[in-house]
Amino acid sequence: MIFKQIKPTTPSKRQLLRLNEKFLYKKPILKKKIVGKKNLAGKNHSGKITIFHRGNGVKNRYRQILFNQTLNFSGVVCSLEYDPNRSAYLASIHDYINNQFFYVIAPQNLKIGDIIKSGTDIKPSLGCSLPLEEIPIGTPIYNVSIKPKQPAKLSRAAGTFSLLRSKTDTHAVIELSSNKYQSIPLNSFAAIGKVSREFYFLIRKGKAGQSRWLNIRPTVRGVAMNPIDHPHGGGEGKKSGKNLTPWGKPNSKKTRKINHFSTKIQ
Repeated sequence: MIFKQIKPTTPSKRQLLRLNEKFLYKKPILKKKIVGKKNLAGKNHSGKITIFHRGNGVKNRYRQILFNQTLNFSGVVCSLEYDPNRSAYLASIHDYINNQFFYVIAPQNLKIGDIIKSGTDIKPSLGCSLPLEEIPIGTPIYNVSIKPKQPAKLSRAAGTFSLLRSKTDTHAVIELSSNKYQSIPLNSFAAIGKVSREFYFLIRKGKAGQSRWLNIRPTVRGVAMNPIDHPHGGGEGKKSGKNLTPWGKPNSKKTRKINHFSTKIQ
């Protein structure tokens, strides 16, 4: 069963939906890979709010994850853990060749005791990281690097993956979960599989207090404010907005820039 059974003793629990995560370790194993994180509440270095609706969340710590999996290693999965800073699960890896421990993003169907490898001239299998030129066409991949020797930036959220569509002499074309196509050099690294926690989108919080725990503050509409607070505010009754930002600039409805890297094949 993918959901956790919760008795509807309160109205918030009646609406709550949680995933069954009994297989996860309750406490992090690699404590040397955990650092403190300050809650900036959406403010910049001068104390001005640059991101609205942030603050007052529960304190959590940051897990240092190995996104740049270009080094040669062979490791065994020691545990599967929850990460408060991302939607996917983490896997703690013990590199028995170099005697090192680190965290990686866990793919679907990964189990404790599985072997994960990284490098060149290895067999493509679940969780292994290798260059795109050695991955067969049509294989689902995640944790994809845009450029060689750089940390992975694509397909890192829960349930996402990319498909390797075609190859040329120098580049490979992959299809992202957003149905966009991206051209990436063949010597860039990617991991085999799909990101874990694929049913993350089914979670229901149940009450507003859970959003406050997650560092999300209430959102107020501009038309409900006073004229001094927002260009949409004021008026004798209900009115529609003028489609302006809080600073009076026109609010563009375009979600992506024309020359954004994910909207063209380089």
